[in-house]
Amino acid sequence: MSALGQVGDLLQLVPVQRAGAGLLLSALGLPIVGVVIVGLDIMPVRFAMMHVALLGIAAGQLLGLDPVLCALVACALAGAGVAPLARTADGLSGAMGLLMSLAIAAALLMLALSGVNANGAFALLWGSILAVRPADLAVLGALAVALPALFVWRRRELSLLLHDRELALCSGVAVQRLTVLLLVLVAVAVAGAIRLTGALLVDALTLLPALAARRLGRSLVSITLWAIGIGLVVNVVGLLASLAWDLPPGPVLVLAAGAVALAAHLIPERRTPSWREPAASSVPSSH
Repeated sequence: MSALGQVGDLLQLVPVQRAGAGLLLSALGLPIVGVVIVGLDIMPVRFAMMHVALLGIAAGQLLGLDPVLCALVACALAGAGVAPLARTADGLSGAMGLLMSLAIAAALLMLALSGVNANGAFALLWGSILAVRPADLAVLGALAVALPALFVWRRRELSLLLHDRELALCSGVAVQRLTVLLLVLVAVAVAGAIRLTGALLVDALTLLPALAARRLGRSLVSITLWAIGIGLVVNVVGLLASLAWDLPPGPVLVLAAGAVALAAHLIPERRTPSWREPAASSVPSSH
């Protein structure tokens, strides 16, 4: 059977259809999370939320609840809880490091004391794209609506915050509230991607499209649209390639997204205004 015929047959299967729907929905929301991560310079957030998700999964297995749902709740609470610790832009990274250390220690202690099989908890960190459930699609669908809507609704405030926290404060932006909201959405998005690629490979859906988009876009809007477009292409191509050659989808998605990001960074940087300059110029002069 040809690779094309094999892909066609596999696309008739419900698990594959759910995986495809999950990747399409994730491409509409998760790359925006990457734009936030890059703009706020909180790269450690992915690792911190991975450890928090493990804590939530361990708690779910211990209590007999849905591990992924517990991971979502744990990440949302962690995202909201860490924001008050971030009094400065640099404080966000420090808070994430503290959260990561505490979360992994609590998760390992819980697994050791409860006697729960740790293999089940760690398995979700690797992801299983063909195990996507309707509940997972509902979470990704909500993110696909909420994240673009937030960027449309609060574009100016987000531009200022992602450019400079102090500048946003001086411009009357509710920085603390907006930061809490962004961190909660980032945390939930990372947890929501666990079933698709696993927490360890979530960069394929979030950070890598955003890194490529920053080289191609000239404003926050264009960067966001580029990130979504790259996410859609990478997810579709990655899934089809993995089906055609019987490869694990997670690594294929990471390699495809990484190739696009690398290609974008090989393009000579254009001497054009970024979204940061319009944001800064919109602040009234004191003179």
